[in-house]
Amino acid sequence: MFKPLQLYIGLRYTRAKRRNGFISFVSAISILGIAISLTAIITVLSVMNGFGEELRNRILGMVSHATIVSPRAQIEDWQQVLDLAKQEPRVLAAAPYVEQETMLKGFRIRGGLVRGVVPQLERGVSEAAEKMVEGSLDALRPGEFGIVLGRDMAVALGVRVGDPVTVFAPQVRSSPAGVIPQVKRFFVVGTFAVGMGEYDGGLAMVHMEDAQKLFRTQDGVTGVRLKMDDLFQAWEIAATLRDRLPGFLSVRDWSQSHSNLFRAVRMEKTVMFAIFSLIVLVAAFNIVSTLVMLVTDKQADIAILRTLGASPGTILGIFVVLGTFLGIMGTGLGVAGGIALASNVETIVPWLERTFNTQFLSADVYYISDLPSEIRAADIVKVASLSFALSILATLYPAWRASRTDPAEALRYE
Repeated sequence: MFKPLQLYIGLRYTRAKRRNGFISFVSAISILGIAISLTAIITVLSVMNGFGEELRNRILGMVSHATIVSPRAQIEDWQQVLDLAKQEPRVLAAAPYVEQETMLKGFRIRGGLVRGVVPQLERGVSEAAEKMVEGSLDALRPGEFGIVLGRDMAVALGVRVGDPVTVFAPQVRSSPAGVIPQVKRFFVVGTFAVGMGEYDGGLAMVHMEDAQKLFRTQDGVTGVRLKMDDLFQAWEIAATLRDRLPGFLSVRDWSQSHSNLFRAVRMEKTVMFAIFSLIVLVAAFNIVSTLVMLVTDKQADIAILRTLGASPGTILGIFVVLGTFLGIMGTGLGVAGGIALASNVETIVPWLERTFNTQFLSADVYYISDLPSEIRAADIVKVASLSFALSILATLYPAWRASRTDPAEALRYE
C-alpha cells in the first residue's frame, strides 16, 4: 500500500527500537506530561462549570430571574404592575413581596432578612416550597403570624416548629413610655434548606399581609419578582418590560443582582485556564528535547535519505509527523483521562474525605460544600486544540534542524 514517505518513516520511528533507550523514556515522559496536564485542566474547568451552574441554580431557587423595584422603596399599585408583567409572553409567573432586614429572637438573637410572600404566587417564582425540610410554605396564612425559617437560622435561634420567634422591625412607635421598636411574635411553621448559607442562615419568610402590618407598608410592597421562560434572556426581557412599566420603576435581572459573584466565577475559570495552559505548554515543549535528541541519534539515517534524493522538506516532514504523533497520543490520553476524572469527581472527592477524615469545602465557609462537575464539549475542544497546536509548534525547530543536516558531515565519522 502506498504511503507518503514522510508519514511512513515518521510513524516507523515511533515503533522502532532505538539504540538510545533514554530517548524512548523522554518520549514517554512527553506523552505522559501532556496527558496529565490535559487531565488536570479538563477536570478543573469541569468543576468550575459545575460551581457556576450550582450557584446559579441555588441562587435562582430563592431569588427569581428578575425583580421590579421602585426608587421610592415600595410599590403602591403593585397589582397593576403584576398585570403588566404577566402580559409579557416570556414571563411565566410573577409574585409580590415585602422585604426588610430585622432582628429575630428565639432562645438566642440573630439578625436576618424577613421576606413577606404570598405562598400560592411564590411557588411560581422560587423553589422555596420544594426545599422545605419541615412543615409547608402553605402554612403561612394571613393573620396567623406564622414564620418559615432557614434551617441554619432555626438552629442559630434555637427553635423548632411550633416555637415562638419575636421579630423586631426597624420601625418605631410612640407610647406613654416613649419611643419603642415595633415588635411582633411569630410561630415557626416550617424550615427550609437550599444548600446556601446566605439563605439557610439568613432568610425568614412570613405571609405578605403579616409583613405589611409589621413593617407598616400599608398596601405597598417592596417589589415584584418574575420568572422568565429563558433565564439567559432575562436581561433582554427585563429591558422590554422596563419600557412598558409606569413611573420610574426599574427591572433588575439575576445577573445584575449577583453580578460580582458570577463575574468572579468566570474570572477564576479564565485564570485557571491560563495557568494550566502554561503547564500544557511546558509539557508540549518536552517534545522539543525528544526530537532534538532523536535528530542527533538519527544523523546517519538522515544523511542516507538525503543522498538517496530526499529533499529537506521531506526530512522536515518526517520529524513533524513524529512530533505530531507524540502530541496526538498525549492529547488523546489527556482528554480520555480528563473526561473520566471529571465524570467521577463527585464520587472520588467524598471517598477521599472519608478516607482521610477531612472536609475540603466546609459548609460554614463556602457557598457550596460538595464538588460539582459539568463537562462541556466546547471546553474539551478548546483544550485539545490548544494541546495539538502547541505540539505542532514544538516540532518545528527540531524538524527544521534535521532538514538542515549536511550529508557529508553526518557520514564523515560513520
